[in-house]
Amino acid sequence: MADVDNRRDYRGGGGGHRGSYNKRKRGREDDDFESGRYGGGRPRHSEPPPGTRIRRGLLEIGEDPLRLPDDVAKNIAKLAAENWEDEYVRDTFCTVALKLVIEQPFKIPFVAGVVLYANGDNAEVAKEIITRAAPQAQGLLDEGEWRQFKLMLRFLACMSQLYEEDGILPILDELFGRAADLQTASQDDTVGIELVKIILLTVPYLIASSAPGPVTVDLQQRIGELLQKTEVIASAAHGFESYIDPYPMANDEDEKPIACQSVISLLQRQISEEAMENWPLKCISRVYVPKENKATANGDSEEVNVEAKEYTKHGFPSINVPSTVSAGPRTIFPEIFFSLYADQEIESVPPTSNIASSLLRDAILDTVNILDFNRNVVAKLLSEIDCFWAPGTFVKRSTAFDKLRTLQSEGKSTWKPEDVAIDSVFSQLYQLPTPEHRLVYYHSLITEMCKIAPGAIAPSLGRAIRFLFRNVDIMDMELAYRFMEWFAHHLSNFEFRWKWQEWIPELDLSDLHPKKAFINGVLDKEIQLSFAKRVRDTLPSDYHPLIPASKEIESPPFKYADDSIPFAKEGRDVIGLLRKKAPESDVQVVLDTVQQEAANHGIDALVASTDVYMTAICSIGSKSLSHVLSTIDRCKERLLAIGPQSEAARRQIINSVVDFWSEHPGTAVNIIDKLLNYTIVTPMSVILWVLHDCMDRGRALARSQIYELISITMFKVTNRVRQVQRERNNLTLPFNQRQAIDEALPRERQGMRDLFTAIEDAVKGVAEGAQDEMIERFDGEEVEQTLIQSWGQRWAKVWRRKAVVEEAVVGEAVIGPLEEAPAVPEVIEAPVEEDMDRVE
Repeated sequence: MADVDNRRDYRGGGGGHRGSYNKRKRGREDDDFESGRYGGGRPRHSEPPPGTRIRRGLLEIGEDPLRLPDDVAKNIAKLAAENWEDEYVRDTFCTVALKLVIEQPFKIPFVAGVVLYANGDNAEVAKEIITRAAPQAQGLLDEGEWRQFKLMLRFLACMSQLYEEDGILPILDELFGRAADLQTASQDDTVGIELVKIILLTVPYLIASSAPGPVTVDLQQRIGELLQKTEVIASAAHGFESYIDPYPMANDEDEKPIACQSVISLLQRQISEEAMENWPLKCISRVYVPKENKATANGDSEEVNVEAKEYTKHGFPSINVPSTVSAGPRTIFPEIFFSLYADQEIESVPPTSNIASSLLRDAILDTVNILDFNRNVVAKLLSEIDCFWAPGTFVKRSTAFDKLRTLQSEGKSTWKPEDVAIDSVFSQLYQLPTPEHRLVYYHSLITEMCKIAPGAIAPSLGRAIRFLFRNVDIMDMELAYRFMEWFAHHLSNFEFRWKWQEWIPELDLSDLHPKKAFINGVLDKEIQLSFAKRVRDTLPSDYHPLIPASKEIESPPFKYADDSIPFAKEGRDVIGLLRKKAPESDVQVVLDTVQQEAANHGIDALVASTDVYMTAICSIGSKSLSHVLSTIDRCKERLLAIGPQSEAARRQIINSVVDFWSEHPGTAVNIIDKLLNYTIVTPMSVILWVLHDCMDRGRALARSQIYELISITMFKVTNRVRQVQRERNNLTLPFNQRQAIDEALPRERQGMRDLFTAIEDAVKGVAEGAQDEMIERFDGEEVEQTLIQSWGQRWAKVWRRKAVVEEAVVGEAVIGPLEEAPAVPEVIEAPVEEDMDRVE
C-alpha cells in the first residue's frame, strides 16, 4: 500500500486526445497552475489523505523517542474519529491496528491507547475494533494458534476500560478450567501449561490498563483467586524438564551459573510477588493517561492526572472457549528460563525475581519468531526496545558496562537494552529441545543487530561469548555445538576477529577437554567457511599448530599415486578410466583384478575394490562439491549395487570419503550427506561406521564432525517419519492412499527407534567405561578416561532427549485412529435454460 498517492490527473490535455500529456509543451504557466498560484490548481506537495496518515502513524507509533507516546496516540485517535465516516479510513485503521497486534507485540499498549482515546471522540471507533477483534480471537483459539491468541487477548485486556462488565476475566477463568481438565487427564500434558502461561502473561497488562489510580479491591480479589488456582499447575514440575537442563554436567545446583527454572513457575512467583507489592508493574508503558489543565494560584497552568472521563462503554465480545481445546500446529514442550546476564552482581538485565524479566522476554521472543520473514525489521525493533517500555526502564543506549556500577549506587535502573535483546535472542538459539526456526535465522539476526548498532551490540556479545565459553564444560552438548556453530559463523561475517589471546591457556588442555574440543571445532568450522591460510593469519602464533600446513591443500592427493600403497596401479587405472568416462565394463575389468588380488591376500575383496572406486570418485570431484556430485551421479548405479552385496563394503564408502578428506572433515560430512540423499549409504550404516568402526575407544565423541554427521543423519530419518505422519493425516488425499501411508508409518517409526537404540547402546558403553576396546586396553591416564566417559554421558543425554521428543511427536500415544475426510455435500447445478431471445 502506497503511503502517498502521487498519481496525477492529466485529462484535458492538448491534442484532442483525452488524457494526453506533452512534457515538452509544459510552460511556466503550467508550473504556476500546478503549484496553486492561480487558485484552481492542486498544490504540488499536498498533505496525504487521512487514511494514509493514520496508517503511517500506526506503523511508526512508539518508535520516535522524542515524541510522547500519549501525544502520538491522541493525534492518531483524533484523526480517525473525525474521519470515521470514510470507509477507507475505517478499513485502514482496523486492518493495520489488528495486524500490528499480531505482528509487533511491542506496540499492543500503544494501539490500545489509540483506541481508548478515539473512544472519547467517537465511540464507533472502539465498537468497530472490538467487533472485528472478537472473531479473530475466536478463530485463533479454535485453531490452537496460542501465540497469536495470547497477543489478541492481551490487546483486549489493554482496552479493559472500555467494557461494561467483567471484560476478559471470565475468559481467563474458562481457560484455567480447560487447563485443569487437561492436567487432570494427563500429567504429561503441555497444552494446559501453555494455557496457564497465557493467563499469567495477560494479567499484568490487564492490571496496568485498568482505570487510573490504585487497583480496585474487586479486581485485586478476583486476580488473587485466579492466581491461587494457577499456582497448582505452575508449581508442579513437568517430567520433561529434566531433559532440557542447559547445564546437565554440573555436579550440583550451586555449580550452575544461573538457576535453571521453568518459565511457568518463575512467572507465577514473579506475579505473586508483584501482587504483594500492589502491582507497581513499572516497565509497562501507560499510553492512555487522561489529563486536564488546572489553574494554579499564580495563574499558571498545571497538568494533573484525573479520573478517566466517562466515555461510552461497550459490551465485551462473545468469545467461547471450546470444551476440547486444539493442541495447535506445533508440539508444545515445557520451557526453561535461559539467560546469559541475569542475577549477576551488576544487573544489566532484569533479575529473575522481577516480573519485567518475563514480560520483556515474552514480547521480544514473540517479535523475533513472528517476523522471521524479515530479519532487518526485527533487528531494527530490537535496537529500539527502550522506546516501547515505560521511561526509566532502561539506561541510555550504548552505556558502557563500567558506568552501570555508578548508576546502581545511585538507585537508578542499570538494564541495558542491548543486553536484554541479545539475552532474549540467545535464549532462542539455546532453546531445548529445538528452536522454533532454523538456527541460521538467529545467526543472521544477531549479525544484523551488530550492523545497526556495532558500538552497542559488540560489547554485549563479547560478554556473552566469554560467559558461554566459561561454562562450556558443564553445558549440554547440543548447546555447546550450537554455540560453536554460531561463533564460527559470526566471526566469518566480521573478518574472523576475536581476542584469541584470552584462550591461550586452554591450548595446553587435552583435546578431549570440552574447552579444547570447542576451540578445535570452531577453527575447523572457520576453515570450512573460508581458507586455512586466511584463518591462521587471524590467530596468534600459539594457535598455528592447530592448523597445520596440510590443511592449506584444497585438493587432497590421490593416495594410489604412491606405489607403496596396495592396488596403486589399479587405482590409477580406475581414475583414468573414470576421467575418460569409459564404459563400466572397462572399469569392472580393473576392479575384478583388485578383488582377485585382495582375495589372495585374505582381504575382503568387495571392500578393497570399493575403496579404490570411491577414492577415485573423491579425487575426480575434489575441485568442488558440484564436481563430486556430478561424478557420483555418473557412478550411482554401481554404488547403489554395493550395499545389498555387503554391509562392510557400504560402510567402506563412508570410510573412503572420510579418509580422503581427513584434513577437511566438514567436506566429508557434506559428501556423506549427499550419499544419504542418493540412498547409496543408509542411516544405519552411517551410525554403525561412526560409533563402531571409528570410535577409537570413545575419543571420537569429542570431535565436532562426528556429532554433526550423526545429527544430519538422524534429522533425515526423523523428518521423514514426521512427513509420513503429516501425509497420513492429510484429509485432502484419497482415503485408500492414506491407508497405505498408515501401514507404512509403523515401519518407518520402528526404523527410527532402531537407530536411536543403536546410538544409545554405543554411547552408554562409553559412558560406563564398558565399551569393548576400553575394557580390553586403555592407554591413557585416569583423567583422560574420565573425560572420555563424560563425553559418553553427554551424548547419552542428548540422544535420549531426542528420542523422547520424537515419541512425543510421532509416537503411538499421539497418533489417533485414521479419520475419513468429511463428506462434501453434493452440489446440484440447476439446468441451464436456453436463451431463445439471444441474438448471435
